[in-house]
Amino acid sequence: MASLVQPGVLSGKEDLYGGFIIDHDSVPHEPAAFASTLKASIDVWRSEGKHGIWLKIPRDRSTLIPEAVQQGFDFHHADAGHVMMTLWLPDTPSTLPPNASHQVGVGALVINSRGQMLAVQERSGPLRGRKIWKMPTGLVHAGEDLIEAAQREVEEETGVRAVFDCVLLIRQAHGFAFGKSDIFVLCALKPDPDEQVIVHQESEIEAADWIPLAQYTSQEFMKGVALYQTLTDKCVSYAQGTYRGLRAAKLEASLPMLKKPRVDLLIWGEDDAAQGQQAQGPITRSTHASCM
Repeated sequence: MASLVQPGVLSGKEDLYGGFIIDHDSVPHEPAAFASTLKASIDVWRSEGKHGIWLKIPRDRSTLIPEAVQQGFDFHHADAGHVMMTLWLPDTPSTLPPNASHQVGVGALVINSRGQMLAVQERSGPLRGRKIWKMPTGLVHAGEDLIEAAQREVEEETGVRAVFDCVLLIRQAHGFAFGKSDIFVLCALKPDPDEQVIVHQESEIEAADWIPLAQYTSQEFMKGVALYQTLTDKCVSYAQGTYRGLRAAKLEASLPMLKKPRVDLLIWGEDDAAQGQQAQGPITRSTHASCM
């Protein structure tokens, strides 16, 4: 993407789809100067056949937002410190991608060599005060891999260090915070080392302990709910060594035409033949095969 500078036109760079990303450092601070420069810029971009225009307005220049709206820009998303606005120039329906539709969360099933599950009771959240045992869970941070998120959440909530073993299941749901959909990835981890002192997170966790897996799966609130029944069945199968889950690994993903190095996390299942050859026993400290 080439950076472009033209006199009297907001500078920035072309994107890969015929659009233009404005360099927010080139945006004037004064609304009057911004209004005239933005109008001139739109005229130039329209004559050049540009498609979508992306305008990032920092919080310290928020007085520019009304003028951007006046000239046709609409809100795309907001993050801490800025709002992103877009303008579609052609006389056709916009093909700009919408704002992120999902939030991503992780859960961590941590089983020790005695077959016990690391469980917590919430001090805040929907289960607070109910004395219900659950696995450590939390949202994935921007730029964080699922594996790292699961390991981080376990250590934050319980003080236990654990290493990723495999992905057990993925759940999608809709209608969560502010209308967003939700993807929940349940990972299996193993404590490393096996014997550790639990130090639970005082601000969010009421209690944390190693409990029998059956104590978790037999809780009344999950009974009769198909989704939770399937989830707990897979947890038990994993602990018994009859379910391997999905492998996950970070793999080189750079493409020459993009000229940007990438290493992406890939999650995949085993071929049927490999599944049949993989006979596992119940998890112990030394015999359970890693899914990595």
